[in-house]
Amino acid sequence: MGALRRLAVVFTGGTISMVVDPVAGGAVPALDGAAILARTPGLDAIADVVAIDHGRKPASHWTFTDVSAIARVVEGLLADHRNDGLVLVQGTDTIEETSFALDLLVDSPKPIVVTGAMRNASAPDYDGPANLRDAVTAAASTDLVGMGVVVVLAATIEPADDVTKTHATAIDTFRSLNLGRLGRIDAGTVVVERPRGPRREPVGATSLAEPIPIVTATVGMDAAILDAAIGLRPAGIVVAATGSGNTSPELLAAGQRAIAAGIPVVLASRAPAGPAGTGYAFPGGGATWIRAGAMLAGTLTAPKARIALAVGLGAGLRGDRLARFVAGPPTPADSG
Repeated sequence: MGALRRLAVVFTGGTISMVVDPVAGGAVPALDGAAILARTPGLDAIADVVAIDHGRKPASHWTFTDVSAIARVVEGLLADHRNDGLVLVQGTDTIEETSFALDLLVDSPKPIVVTGAMRNASAPDYDGPANLRDAVTAAASTDLVGMGVVVVLAATIEPADDVTKTHATAIDTFRSLNLGRLGRIDAGTVVVERPRGPRREPVGATSLAEPIPIVTATVGMDAAILDAAIGLRPAGIVVAATGSGNTSPELLAAGQRAIAAGIPVVLASRAPAGPAGTGYAFPGGGATWIRAGAMLAGTLTAPKARIALAVGLGAGLRGDRLARFVAGPPTPADSG
């Protein structure tokens, strides 16, 4: 048996680091990396783990500045030839956004695995140790070299650009709703079920552009919310449209005002899977948004489209280059 692969494991907080405080009335950050590792026996048989503490911040508190800082930490650790891969441990609230941001910001073929927990360390069904063990197993596998950033919880391996938190509290909440999971961890073994396929390549952004508000189309809403967003002088706007990219004519008119003001507008679907598209040409239909100059988000959800827009703008992309980056390469799900 050869030498174990060396992994950097970066601890940033989240539910995996929390215990119930009866005075506070709920779970609060308490455990550092060493304490979490002490609750996770057997790692030394999987990989040579190097633990790095990077705060204990709930994922709901993260900012774009935090994401950029973590990306630089990850890049530095992976640039060290001694490290064969990396695990990022964080809160699950925003994993679907932060993992995707890392996928676009960090250019390395080495495995990068993001994990966390849905139960705190005081719970009898605390899932942190199992998730961490599976994440280390995945990051130590050469099968994931070149796969980009993946999310591992509940023994599944999910691609960062598709993974979605589908339930607020379920252990198996993370699913890839367009093309499905990449694989699973089965009895301590990585099983790859499909290739990652084409993905957006990192574009060398040094920061994420902001602010980028999301405006969600709903029944009976007028244009006031989108007009208010224009008043913020944002870096861009994401419109989470109904169905396959449709809104009211009033919302389209406000979108046209944003585009006329030089604000990039991305059209996504508010549905959890499937693309916004140009199949409808009535006023406010997806085709009319694209004719007005909006960009399509491919199968990205609105929060992920916001990340792609922020990274693309931060890298200096504009016009057609930005639109191609946000939309991403075509996939079979784009025609679904």
